[in-house]
Amino acid sequence: MDVSIVIPVFNEDESVPELCAWIQRVVRENEFSYEIILVDDGSTDNSWEVITSLHHSDPNIKGIRFQRNYGKSAALNEGFRIALGRVVITMDADMQDSPDEIPALRNMILNEGFDLVSGWKKVRHDPLSKTLPSKFFNRTTAVITKIPLHDFNCGLKAYRNKVVKGIEVYGEMHRYIPVIAKWAGFRRIGEKVVQHRARKYGYTKFGGLGRGLKGLLDLASIMFVGKYGKRPMHFFGPLGVLCFLVGFVLSVYLLIAKLSNMREFGLTNKPHFYGALTAMVIGSQLFLTGFIAELISRNSPGRNFYLIEEKLGYTSARGDGPTD
Repeated sequence: MDVSIVIPVFNEDESVPELCAWIQRVVRENEFSYEIILVDDGSTDNSWEVITSLHHSDPNIKGIRFQRNYGKSAALNEGFRIALGRVVITMDADMQDSPDEIPALRNMILNEGFDLVSGWKKVRHDPLSKTLPSKFFNRTTAVITKIPLHDFNCGLKAYRNKVVKGIEVYGEMHRYIPVIAKWAGFRRIGEKVVQHRARKYGYTKFGGLGRGLKGLLDLASIMFVGKYGKRPMHFFGPLGVLCFLVGFVLSVYLLIAKLSNMREFGLTNKPHFYGALTAMVIGSQLFLTGFIAELISRNSPGRNFYLIEEKLGYTSARGDGPTD
């Protein structure tokens, strides 16, 4: 199969039919074999009824329906698990991403050697309340991760199939998929300027200060997990040992001072004494934290699973294969 298009859907019953018709026109004009995977992330409108109708008219349109709203990362993760195409393309369901970009994105993956290509909405049709924080966080992420992208959170991306099978997206990590891919060893990451269309239906599901704060926390989390997720002792261990040694050396010094001047030296009256004890306790706690984290990381399951209420086009809840 040439391309899989994975589209998270949350209360987008108005835009989904038009978007699918546009995608069908583009892939058929280019003679691509395709599948469109619509992941209904617990919509409360008629989105699933629309997806069901589209599947009956075109079996290449497949659906996953979550029992409740898990978020965009969960929707992408489940879509990735069942995607069969050599190239997997993601886009949002609100029609702000243009399906006309599909052939060029596919070409960059297959013919230019990229593992992942991220869209860059250079000209945006969003209010300043969204564009200014977005520029700040994109710049911050690029500097910290050393990935030269301008728009990490762009929903329009293309992946080599082995990339989506080799990563896991959870929480709110969808905005940092290029970072996750880099930590997984997929370093050929490119960028393409793409069209950003004004919203035609509905309203944005994201925005506000809460999104910015979550973005910073997610960045800290992904940097830690990417570097120390399988070896947490390498992070906590050195900190714990260093902190304990500082407290221990200070304690020895105070003990020697006390023994050399028994009468005039009040050990428990010295602030350094309590500082030394605190450093030793904190050092021990950090070391034990690393030890326990190491045990947990070595025995934890590798995948998150979500409650899926219904599927269209696949036989099992885990995406073992397509139906006939």
